[in-house]
Amino acid sequence: AIVFCWYKFAYQPAVEEAQGQMAVAEENFRAADYELALNGDGNVLGFTQIIDEYGAKAGKAVYFYAGVCELQLGNYELAIKDLKAYKGTDEILKARALACIGDAYVGLENYAEALVYFEKAAAVVENMYAAGYLLKAGVVAEKLGENAKALGFYETIKDQYPQSMEAYEIDKYIGRVENK
Repeated sequence: AIVFCWYKFAYQPAVEEAQGQMAVAEENFRAADYELALNGDGNVLGFTQIIDEYGAKAGKAVYFYAGVCELQLGNYELAIKDLKAYKGTDEILKARALACIGDAYVGLENYAEALVYFEKAAAVVENMYAAGYLLKAGVVAEKLGENAKALGFYETIKDQYPQSMEAYEIDKYIGRVENK
């Protein structure tokens, strides 16, 4: 009876309130107003306040949104922290979160760590998004001087994702690596 009362009268209303706050922050996110979506404006909460006040009651995606906002604002360490806290089960968002962590490491000029995350993102699910992650992995591998590895990523795009946007110009990347 105690657990039921706690769930019905404490937990469930907090979840509903958190999700209501989350809706406004998501609208700001979709409008690409990342500062407002992240920090709010005093009238509505941003993702940071939602995390502090409600945690995952607003949904696991709150960490993903906060991480993407931090990434867009150039706060790479905070982006990595929030994106690593995202524990959602949606494979597309999970892969996107890993790729965003890779982007944050690129921003920090830690290319070796970025490469690891781009590879992880491409391995989560085989779909057209994986081609973009493989392209990023290839570019980072080239930056690290790992041309054979980069060529492998580019050839995978060409062979496995020929209908992707990345495949349309992949031959120039392959040619660039082969001429090195």
